[in-house]
Amino acid sequence: MKLALIGYGKMGHAIEKIAKQRGHEIVCIIDEKNLSDIDSPEFASADVAIEFTTPESAYGNYLRAFSKGVRVVSGTTGWINRLPDIKRMCDEGRGTLLYSSNFSVGVNVFFALNKYLARLMNHFTQYDVDITEIHHVHKLDHPSGTAITLADGIIGNLERKQRWSEDSDAADVVKISHERKGEVPGTHIVNYVSDVDKITITHEAFSREGLALGAVVAAEWLMGKNGFHSMDDVMGDFLSDK
Repeated sequence: MKLALIGYGKMGHAIEKIAKQRGHEIVCIIDEKNLSDIDSPEFASADVAIEFTTPESAYGNYLRAFSKGVRVVSGTTGWINRLPDIKRMCDEGRGTLLYSSNFSVGVNVFFALNKYLARLMNHFTQYDVDITEIHHVHKLDHPSGTAITLADGIIGNLERKQRWSEDSDAADVVKISHERKGEVPGTHIVNYVSDVDKITITHEAFSREGLALGAVVAAEWLMGKNGFHSMDDVMGDFLSDK
């Protein structure tokens, strides 16, 4: 498979290493020093572009890749207010995007467990729920996309919760707190607390390699496919909530 990389920070380097180990060719690398290369023949020759950049640049990167006929796998978070536009483009055949807030296999198992626990907690109204996410100091957006996905999973399955917030403690809110510490790759904690006890589920990443491997596997899966997809599609029915 021919891959292009959009974004060449720590994640980009990790993806490059794993992609080469799996026998793929990197045909183009785009970073802030050579943004115009996204219009190059080398970029257009890619089967899939893997995009990890910033919330401000992600949407434009998708449009430019789509215009070249290049499928995109993206893990950039903080831009999802424009997700309906991207989904519409993909539905209309004007682009192909596989987006996930987190490509880690372990995190996607965690997502499924989170939904199951939320459904179970409909029977136990004495528990309130909150989320804490911890990341490295270089992460600009908050809450993390993974924390938002966890909150959405709770809201979709726990009837007494209708929205998430970083500020409100209202009864219908899933409160999300964030911390930025050192070089922490990513820790996500879901707490259910009552007057007498606490139930906690946690995912702690030890490195970026799990994210990078998942992104490359997602690119392999996306070959030959069109439209909008998520990591749920990649992981298959055994991680779905059906």
